[in-house]
Amino acid sequence: MPKGEVTRQRIIAQAAPIFNQRGFSGCSMQDVMKATGLEKGGLYRHFQSKEELAVEAFRYALGRAVKLRTEHLDRSHGAVKALRSYIQQFVETTGAVRGGCPLMNTAIDADDGNPALRNLAREGFSEWRTRLRRIVEEGIRHGEIRKKTNPRAVANTIIATLEGALMLSRLEEKKTPLKDAQAALDGMLDRLVTH
Repeated sequence: MPKGEVTRQRIIAQAAPIFNQRGFSGCSMQDVMKATGLEKGGLYRHFQSKEELAVEAFRYALGRAVKLRTEHLDRSHGAVKALRSYIQQFVETTGAVRGGCPLMNTAIDADDGNPALRNLAREGFSEWRTRLRRIVEEGIRHGEIRKKTNPRAVANTIIATLEGALMLSRLEEKKTPLKDAQAALDGMLDRLVTH
């Protein structure tokens, strides 16, 4: 990898937690300069704008989060086991980048202000929904999950429940809301299983 690309990737990795914690408006290029040890010219040599850096920082943070929460899924015992494994990993793992879930943070932060980041957050949630929906569809195909199950609704319920519980857990500084969400989602999955 060329030296310039190594520097660019280092800037992204160091800027990601700042944007994730403070949001686009709350993160200044001064903050990034302080974290990276680079002058403004050094940053702008690699990024045309703060928005370009924020977009790359979001992609980096999201990529790390997805990898952390999906790389050790137990898919060996069917779709329901894979969904339970996914939920468990979400509950038990801390964020890959300081500041919490980059999807939730960016969706809230960019809701009214930054269309590029808002679109990226929307795409991130859509891809997450698709991953979960495909697991449910696989379970239906294999007769493990009831045929009348709506895969999109199951995926949306899992995402909304986990994200809401994560927000409460961060506010309360304890895992109880996440554990409660896991129990509720386990109950939902129990009702989807064919007997």
